[in-house]
Amino acid sequence: MVRAEMVQGDTAGIYDAATLGTPRRLRVGIADRDSGFVQTLVKRLPGVAMEPVFAMAINPEALIPHRLDALVLNVEIVGDDFWTILERLCQRLPALAVIVCTGPSSVAQRVRALRLGVDAWVTKPCHPEELIGVVGAVLRRQRRGELPADNGPLRAGELTVRPDRYQAYVGERSIELTAREFQLLLLLAHNDRVLERAEIYERVWGYAMAHGDRSVDVFVRKLRQKLLAASPGWAYIHTHFGIGYRFAPEARQERLQKAPRIEHPEAADGGRKHGGDDKRAEELLAALR
Repeated sequence: MVRAEMVQGDTAGIYDAATLGTPRRLRVGIADRDSGFVQTLVKRLPGVAMEPVFAMAINPEALIPHRLDALVLNVEIVGDDFWTILERLCQRLPALAVIVCTGPSSVAQRVRALRLGVDAWVTKPCHPEELIGVVGAVLRRQRRGELPADNGPLRAGELTVRPDRYQAYVGERSIELTAREFQLLLLLAHNDRVLERAEIYERVWGYAMAHGDRSVDVFVRKLRQKLLAASPGWAYIHTHFGIGYRFAPEARQERLQKAPRIEHPEAADGGRKHGGDDKRAEELLAALR
């Protein structure tokens, strides 16, 4: 018997291990009781660069750790709670492609599902190849929508970002970025506003951020270190404490000149220490790094 992977816990390594120019396998959740149909999907999906995953619980919180790109859902799996669960699923995981594949239905049901956020509705009986084709088409459409409107070079400070090559340069020298780091840089560079951590996570990782997840901060730190090593005279990514990050190239010497003068707390008050002043000084210094 062919088995799909039973996912329990974090599977982020599948994404982080991706290298530039090597597309990762898309993860497709399958929620269906038809064992013959499921086995056919399990056999065929790897052939089109898709990884089958059994979705054992259909609710947003249970699906987040699965890191799914798409979900094939049979109405029979959720029963009478279908509409409530479907609405929560589409609201909580807007980047997840949801394809309903089920038995005969009415026009009203299909229209209602599409209005809630379902990407496609396939009626059984259908050939597995047809379903796989629909899943692929939905995912391609999503990926095209995620690309920046302008694929031309983006220049900022000493940095040149080339979306067409999936590369960033300082002069003629390429900065060695992972696929995820480049996606993060591209997102930040194409926005002239502060992006909240949750929004960054959803747009780069493709699903909702779990409570307490620090992936955005970790990847921003790695990206900053690489940008600093390649272009030490410039600061590109600025932290907005408690909110998120903003991309705004600025020469470091200019930042030092603009920064308020920080007097040592002991010198400012006869040797007495003030924890609040220390904290503010540390925050200002951290912002300059």
